[in-house]
Amino acid sequence: MAAIRFVNWGISTSLLLGIAAQPVAADTVRVYVTNSAGDSIHVIDAATNKVVQVIRGIEAVHGVGFSPDGKRVYASNEADETLDVIDQKSGKILKKVPLSGRPNNLAVTPDGGRVVVAITEPGAIDVIDTASLAKRKQIPMNGRMHNTYVTADGKYAVSGSVRHRLLNVVDLATEETAWEITFDGGVRPMAIESNADGSPRRIFAQLSNFQGFAVVDFAARKEVARIRFPDQPNGYGVIEGRVAAGTPAHGIGIAPDGKTLWANSHVANAVFVYSLPGLELVGYATLPDLRLPGRAPIGAIPDWLTFAPDSKTVYVGNSAFNSVVAIDAQTRKAVATIAVGQVPKRMNTLVLR
Repeated sequence: MAAIRFVNWGISTSLLLGIAAQPVAADTVRVYVTNSAGDSIHVIDAATNKVVQVIRGIEAVHGVGFSPDGKRVYASNEADETLDVIDQKSGKILKKVPLSGRPNNLAVTPDGGRVVVAITEPGAIDVIDTASLAKRKQIPMNGRMHNTYVTADGKYAVSGSVRHRLLNVVDLATEETAWEITFDGGVRPMAIESNADGSPRRIFAQLSNFQGFAVVDFAARKEVARIRFPDQPNGYGVIEGRVAAGTPAHGIGIAPDGKTLWANSHVANAVFVYSLPGLELVGYATLPDLRLPGRAPIGAIPDWLTFAPDSKTVYVGNSAFNSVVAIDAQTRKAVATIAVGQVPKRMNTLVLR
């Protein structure tokens, strides 16, 4: 069975649009959920919204990605400072590739030849060769790097730093920095919008202490707009410590059909939906909360999201409740809540054919 890999659904490409237009009933769709406070990755069958596999033995796992044929799963291991290579079927760890330091998120190039890993200490981007399963290059950065993505055309790696408030773009042909911009807040999750040919058009970046996201024009190499979330709903994020930590929003992605942008809000305890390319507010999906007598409600703390390949379902990780909620994209209502491991954060979707 062949596979197509989707990296965090943060990109909108002609390839994705072509896949979405084909029948997907016979496909096997798996949603991989990393549990940041445990040693496991939970795998959800998107057809049943049930956990069908648990991959264990990866302490403080951060990011997850896949080889194009679907046979390998790549996970960044913060505890061991390694890139763990996993057999997709058995869930067994095949190899632990040493990294330059403690990793955060990762991305796989479209051809599957390289895995790009964000390194927090020392600040760097590690490039792993998937044929030799060895580090081929450490690219020094001007700060600790957090999330990293590869553009749909495979030409660039886009990474952000929370502490040093920068967005860095690496040219993957030279494996050197092409350009870099700074913000007034730390750079957190991002989504990359593509042109019809797969080249990057805009980057949507969530920032520390901002309830919304910044819009970066890739060709112009500068921020061109900021979109602030609506004031309602609200009332969350304070008791959970997210406002004090400067993280009012965490988790953003573009649906595979390229028509909508979805963005998590800790303050609203919701996912806001914007049309593309116009960035007009469509609405929002509310997330679960916990209500106890005599205290403010506790929100789900949504920390990441991913999509089904037909764009009909959005999966949001609720790090406060150790669960993932499946949301119907048309009605923006939850259709399932799936229990996973401890403090789920990064997620990714694998389609097997």
